[in-house]
Amino acid sequence: MLIAGSGTPAALPAKTLKARGYSGKVYQTHGVANNDFLRVCGKDCDGELLPAGPILVTEQLPDSNPAKRSSQAYKDAYEKVYGVGSVSTFGGHAWDAGQLLQHAIPAALQKGQPGTAAFRAALRDALENVKDLPVSQGIIDMTPADHNGLDLRARVMVQIVDGKWKLQND
Repeated sequence: MLIAGSGTPAALPAKTLKARGYSGKVYQTHGVANNDFLRVCGKDCDGELLPAGPILVTEQLPDSNPAKRSSQAYKDAYEKVYGVGSVSTFGGHAWDAGQLLQHAIPAALQKGQPGTAAFRAALRDALENVKDLPVSQGIIDMTPADHNGLDLRARVMVQIVDGKWKLQND
């Protein structure tokens, strides 16, 4: 069963399936990858599986994972301000965008000043040529045809076990 929901509202179908005796596999989407979902769903979500960004289980990643250092750096910075256990994948996306800009803006400034056509074109070119940039959600390799830049390293399979996220593969 796939529950295609996001946030805490996705707990309702999961809890309802459990209450009605469904015992098959349940899959969620990355839209539930936050600790508030775990709080709302409780034990009814144990065993459910979902794909998520590496940030969700950064401590469980092997040291060889190329995104581990970057995702841990984001998590540490975020939780320093907002408290332990407050990080979610969603804020990581914004941080990753900031990492992209920090990488690309210096190159764009060499071609023009902000607000000019030359700067905008240079910024686009710099972003489209980002290679091997570790961020909280994976490694970014942009091209003119791929403005997402994330590959399979941007997802891990996670299972909910005893109310916690547990890495299933890497």
